[in-house]
Amino acid sequence: MDRGNKNQTWVSEFFLLGLSNDWRTQISLFVLFLAMYLVTVIGNALILLLIRLDSRLHTPMYFFLSVLSFVDLCYASSITPQMLAHLLSAPKSIPYHSCVLQLYASLAFAGSEFFLLGAMAYDRYVAVCHPLHYTVIMHGGLCLGMAASCLVAGFVNSLMETIITFRLPLCHNIISHFACETLAVVRLACVDISFNKTMVAISGFLVIVLPCFLVLFSYARIVAAILHILSTQGRSKAFGTCVSHLTVVCMCFGATIFTYLGPRSASSVEKEKMVALFYAVVAPMLNPMIYSLRNKEVMAALRKVFEKFRDER
Repeated sequence: MDRGNKNQTWVSEFFLLGLSNDWRTQISLFVLFLAMYLVTVIGNALILLLIRLDSRLHTPMYFFLSVLSFVDLCYASSITPQMLAHLLSAPKSIPYHSCVLQLYASLAFAGSEFFLLGAMAYDRYVAVCHPLHYTVIMHGGLCLGMAASCLVAGFVNSLMETIITFRLPLCHNIISHFACETLAVVRLACVDISFNKTMVAISGFLVIVLPCFLVLFSYARIVAAILHILSTQGRSKAFGTCVSHLTVVCMCFGATIFTYLGPRSASSVEKEKMVALFYAVVAPMLNPMIYSLRNKEVMAALRKVFEKFRDER
């Protein structure tokens, strides 16, 4: 930090404005978000357990789904518990180093999820367009390498963005957000933040746009392959294998592109809060539902577990 800047504040902790100042509203939000977080934990943990226990789910598609569930669980846990604690406390403070860690973890897992969705789109492309060679192409080594690359890319990108963000000299320590989020922290700076905005745009291109291009390319090939299938039943079956993934893709990419790559306005701060809330709390809860309720194999594995538990009793 620049010691010559008289307006600079040496920060040891931050204060978050949160979502509301009304006590009754905060209690209602606490109950709602706690219920959603419990559903998130149970849902994603159940997906991980089912894939682990049922040998029929030991395929590349479910391997990537298990990694996605793990990432969703970690991402939600990096933000929601602290937000729940702040809904019942005043002031809503967070130590400097905890804020840095939260920003790093949330960016890392969010970035990893986007790369994973791109990898899962490639998996669906191979399954639909090269079904006879699917197991040969999507072998264990490739799947493990792709998943590891997604995680490494997410964490490296997060490290670079976190370092750049917290090297800024800060004028105050009141964050207009419910969590330590990049754009909210950058607004505290005493200096011109054009460079940081540029880096956020570059980061957004790498983490959001590139995986999105991979998704679009994969689904363009998938649609072309489906159109060449003569039977209606065959088309329906091929498209059915992609519906869950496509739903999650539209939900996750759409929300983030709307926030970070859309036009800026006076309501941007509130818009960022709402979309961040959706992505941190709602999306990790919905993902296991989307993948399980429309998936016969997952539902069959769930019934098998319940029947085994009932028989043991």
